[in-house]
Amino acid sequence: MDIAVDKVSEFILRARALDVKEGLSDPDSGSNPIDDGARDVLVDGTDDATEEELREMIAGLNDDERADLVALLFVGRGDMEPEEFPDAVRLAREREAAGTRTADYLLGIPNVGDLLDEGLAAMGLNSTV
Repeated sequence: MDIAVDKVSEFILRARALDVKEGLSDPDSGSNPIDDGARDVLVDGTDDATEEELREMIAGLNDDERADLVALLFVGRGDMEPEEFPDAVRLAREREAAGTRTADYLLGIPNVGDLLDEGLAAMGLNSTV
């Protein structure tokens, strides 16, 4: 594997932080945050720092690391077995070459952090989170 377990673990940690955010919980906001229980801090919006951090993290990976991250997802999701990891990496590269943006793909998958953690476990590795 060309991606360090620590990098995958950091991604898992941030993805889980993104997963726990709620959707719009105070649709008629405009009041004082104290009066409405500060619900606005839980709103999932377009200026989400955690999502931006994940996108930057993915953008900072080289081609091999991005392919490995997606391949770990395939293994964690059960699409491929651990012994098929080289094939999963090839498939991930083909997906990216076809124009699929890795950040959009990964962030569009619910519980991506848990699936990556399961992928590491299936490969006999432990995340540090």
